[in-house]
Amino acid sequence: MSLKIPVSITDHAQGNLDADLVIVEYGDYQCPYCGAAYPVLKKLLKKFSGEVKFVFRNFPLSEMHEYALPAAIAAEAASLQDKFWEMHDAIYENQRKLDDQYLFKIAEKIGLDMEKFKSDIQKEELVNKIDADFQGGVISGVNGTPSFYVNGKKFNGAAEDLFELFTRSTGEI
Repeated sequence: MSLKIPVSITDHAQGNLDADLVIVEYGDYQCPYCGAAYPVLKKLLKKFSGEVKFVFRNFPLSEMHEYALPAAIAAEAASLQDKFWEMHDAIYENQRKLDDQYLFKIAEKIGLDMEKFKSDIQKEELVNKIDADFQGGVISGVNGTPSFYVNGKKFNGAAEDLFELFTRSTGEI
């Protein structure tokens, strides 16, 4: 399977934004497997930051995870204050505490303008972006989270396998 929606400026990206190597993750903020992948991806980005562009797309499995969609909305609202990655990281780092009130605590902790945040989480455009990410994942063959695409091709493996692949391909162990 391949990525059907190309990476664009509307995506949340970090690392070397001009890198030839692009990893796209479709993730759910409440998924325990995404939570387990998070520190591995942070390690990969730290080690290969100059060589990799990392993109996160929302794929909330709302029927299984009650706070997946509220967390995605909170991250998108934080992006309106240029703090997407701070919110993304704080959610994963506190995944087991996740509930509506805790999302507000995180927003406050990362320094968001709380009045703007409270207003922004009501915006339909945020849900529309999350839905667009989700639908892009569905047509790209995402059937669980996390799902990774490397340079547009689906990577069938865990984050640890992805890290191992990068380590082997650069000759480092």
